[in-house]
Amino acid sequence: MNDSFFRKIESKTGVPMEEVFALANAIQFADFKDERQVRKIIRKVGQLAKKDVSQQTEDELVRSIVTNGKTVNMKDIQDMLGRK
Repeated sequence: MNDSFFRKIESKTGVPMEEVFALANAIQFADFKDERQVRKIIRKVGQLAKKDVSQQTEDELVRSIVTNGKTVNMKDIQDMLGRK
């Protein structure tokens, strides 16, 4: 991939690619049974999406991921945050 591709993504989303890569790295190596790690990832996704994540939504996501053994899927998180 070249720099112009990433610049286009950054200009459309307003999110620096370094942050996207950092989030992807955190997700790749996260322990999804660790509630603190899951909460941190959820907050970061909300931050990048420029959405406030209510405590209720955060709790639902954490419960779904940690308790039910659900894997983290960026699309699921975006859907719960209301972004498609």
